[in-house]
Amino acid sequence: MISVILNWLYITVTCYLTGFGVIKALSGILTKTKKFRLNDEIDYLYAGIGAVTVYAQFYSIFDGVGAGANLGMLLICVLCIIVYRKELAEKLHTFRLTVTPGRVLLVGILVLIFAYGTSFGIIHYDTGLYHAQSIRWIEEYGVVPGLGNLHTRLAYNSAAFCLSAIYSMAFLGGQSYHCVGGYLALLLMLLCTKAFRKERILAPKLSDFVRLMGIYYLLMIFDEMVSPASDYFMVLMVFYIVIRWLELLEKEETSYLPYGLLCLLCITVLTVKLSGALILLLVLKPAVMLLKEKKVREIFIFLGTGLIMVLPFLIRNVILSGWLVYPFTSIDWFDVDFKIPKGVAEYDSREIQVWGRGYSDVTRYDEPISKWLPDWMRGLDTINLGFLALAFLGLFILAGLFIYALLKKKSEMANYLHIAGVMTACFLFWLCSAPLIRYGCVFLWLMPVLIWGYVYLKFSPHTDRYKLYLIAFILVSVYKLTAFGGEVVGSVTTDYLVFQKDYDTFENIPYEIHGYTFYYPAEGDRTGYEDFPSAPLKKEDIFRGDSLEEGFISGET
Repeated sequence: MISVILNWLYITVTCYLTGFGVIKALSGILTKTKKFRLNDEIDYLYAGIGAVTVYAQFYSIFDGVGAGANLGMLLICVLCIIVYRKELAEKLHTFRLTVTPGRVLLVGILVLIFAYGTSFGIIHYDTGLYHAQSIRWIEEYGVVPGLGNLHTRLAYNSAAFCLSAIYSMAFLGGQSYHCVGGYLALLLMLLCTKAFRKERILAPKLSDFVRLMGIYYLLMIFDEMVSPASDYFMVLMVFYIVIRWLELLEKEETSYLPYGLLCLLCITVLTVKLSGALILLLVLKPAVMLLKEKKVREIFIFLGTGLIMVLPFLIRNVILSGWLVYPFTSIDWFDVDFKIPKGVAEYDSREIQVWGRGYSDVTRYDEPISKWLPDWMRGLDTINLGFLALAFLGLFILAGLFIYALLKKKSEMANYLHIAGVMTACFLFWLCSAPLIRYGCVFLWLMPVLIWGYVYLKFSPHTDRYKLYLIAFILVSVYKLTAFGGEVVGSVTTDYLVFQKDYDTFENIPYEIHGYTFYYPAEGDRTGYEDFPSAPLKKEDIFRGDSLEEGFISGET
């Protein structure tokens, strides 16, 4: 637990400084002024998380993400302090004058609670299968050509693993820490605490409904956030983006800049998990604003920044698999000797799809939605089945609202219809591709919440508006907090007060390939972190050259 808190302090300092520098630099270039301010310090942290994620990916292309990567990051932080020392000093002075003992106490309590939750818990099955090995490859080698030929899941290129690697501190010689997921959970909880304010309960806004769902999700993953699963990273970031976007709309923000900055973070979401890719449709709003103001220069700056952010992700994809976006084979631009065979990639893609639908038989990948959807629905729990019903009904309501706004020329509804439409597109994309709940629960929940919440706030009597919200608030709190409390009390332990729970270990069998010791599991398909390199199956000699750094080729002829 102490190690988690120390790790979080390091993340906070480095992400705040890099985020502060990035936002100041971008706002200065775009608005030709350094007076741009944000309303919450958390925004700088999220900007820093996005910047460090891009940095870690770029660094991994050239070397292992370890001591050198951290030294480079610290040099960037020092540069930010030097360049923006006056602004940072002003920030520190303002913080000292405005912080209250109550806020400090609340943050302190939440840090302790979430540090405790991040110190131990359930390590995700896929972490033992490939998350841990992916992170270790990044720590030691960065990116290796054709790594997916050793194990196809090692080609599942998620930026979350690069972010985890740079903060794992494995280069210190101890364990490899995996605290970033818990840190993102803590940030979202701090953002959601606004829902508990009296004025928000008596006069709720649409963003408060999203905050309630954010709290619900945090309670649900509390015993699992110790695992560096990319699903958690993506969902936690999407919650932040939607809450902040709604806040901007509620404050009637007229500047394109904060919307544009959030859209840049949407690119990070895409590089973390492709199931969240359509959240990039949010870019339509700042794009329209910039076009109306004829800011061509600013448009190209945003496009250039976005390209820089996505470029290392695409480069890593090609190096790991030979495909631009593995396992999708529709874009076949590269003819390299380490390329994963097309048939293998297509099988992998189909396996992801049918697994999300609740099947294990890959031959069922092309079944029509009328066939697989009923089977999938029968596997849902009561709450998610209820959200699905609200989502399907919400499609008709959203269509009605769109027609109403069009016929009545209600231009003031455009901003709401945009965000609701984007969440609907994300929901449908997830549902029709690989609808595993942990892949896209945020879209399953937020799409109906935005639609039904809007209808309620729009058409309910103003004086009684808070009552239903308060009832929902109490029901969610009682239901989930009771279950959460029981889980925490039942799992209380002092085993991890100093060090975080390490990755799970498994019995693996060593064997030799090309003079290197590899491992495969004695039973099952998980190998964990410690035995490295490893894969679920024993491999033949698939070395591309004489060393691991030169990568692997397919064993197929």
